[in-house]
Amino acid sequence: MTSGAPERGFGIVGTGVIAAMHAAAIATLPRARLAAVTDVADGAAAAFAAARGCAAEPGLDQLLARPDVDVVCVCVPSGLHAEVGVRAARAGKHLVVEKPIDVTLAAADRLIEAARAAGVALTVISQHRFDPGLIELKRLLGDGVLGRLVLAEASTKWYRTQAYYDSAAWRGTWAMDGGSLMNQGIHYVDLLRWCMGPVTEVTAVCVTQAHQVEVEDTALAIVRFGSGAVGTILSSTAAYPGFPQRLEITGTDGTVIVEDGRIVRRAFGAQATAGDPGEDADPGAGAAGAAADPAAIEVASHAAQIADLLAAVEEGRAPAVDGQAGRDALEIVRAVYESARTGAPVGLTGS
Repeated sequence: MTSGAPERGFGIVGTGVIAAMHAAAIATLPRARLAAVTDVADGAAAAFAAARGCAAEPGLDQLLARPDVDVVCVCVPSGLHAEVGVRAARAGKHLVVEKPIDVTLAAADRLIEAARAAGVALTVISQHRFDPGLIELKRLLGDGVLGRLVLAEASTKWYRTQAYYDSAAWRGTWAMDGGSLMNQGIHYVDLLRWCMGPVTEVTAVCVTQAHQVEVEDTALAIVRFGSGAVGTILSSTAAYPGFPQRLEITGTDGTVIVEDGRIVRRAFGAQATAGDPGEDADPGAGAAGAAADPAAIEVASHAAQIADLLAAVEEGRAPAVDGQAGRDALEIVRAVYESARTGAPVGLTGS
């Protein structure tokens, strides 16, 4: 935001694990203030609010009626994102929607249209676009350093216990959550498309290996891009003890490997260098962080994305990660699921 921008009040809907990250991110931003929260669980909003010095509202209508709430963070189960987001948009609130945008394309379209009709800004959380390594990778791609893109790999090999899935009735369900690719892997699906461009076809297999859930805990896909490049997507919550998320982009002139938002290797032409251990590489990453603990997420990138939304409102532009970007990632995930269901390749529009 510019120095003369007004203070923006935030409301958070849903006070589960990820809501704490949104509250922490808001607290780091100048001219941003958490005004109120609400949750359907008895006592959850009151406890969350008491710990952060904001109001607790008994329901969504009451939160949306507050004139000091300008932006709503939608942190409810994934299958409710559009339902809550549409109501917030119609109340004139700008939107920060956790990933995924929702679990179906029809729901995503309803939310995007509601935001458009109401004239409010909508960003779908893909905070890793704001990680230092991804910013640098996009610069390298924009400068053509890697040459013509030929191959890409997106890998999320995380671990979640059965207790994680048992902690809430909505987890591990098709209606409210989706599997490892929809919940955990979609971050790097978005980064893959952001770096490589539109996807035209996926061929996939999904299996449930290590959990008692109705969705997949392991997904594998071969991807064709509109440019002619190919790639793979791997996502699992059965990979003990959990490993860094990895994005590898290869062109005719080089390769860049990103792990957990940091460039760990670059190879351009005949020159190959590991990332500077003090800047890019993180030799101690291993199973640390979100790979093994869903609550262990750094706040800086969430804060950067929320700050971009506020700047977009002030500048009259679309946020860097808008509703269409959220839909694009969801479209790939849905195509993976359809291919795994039918055993056949699934084409995408590639737009």
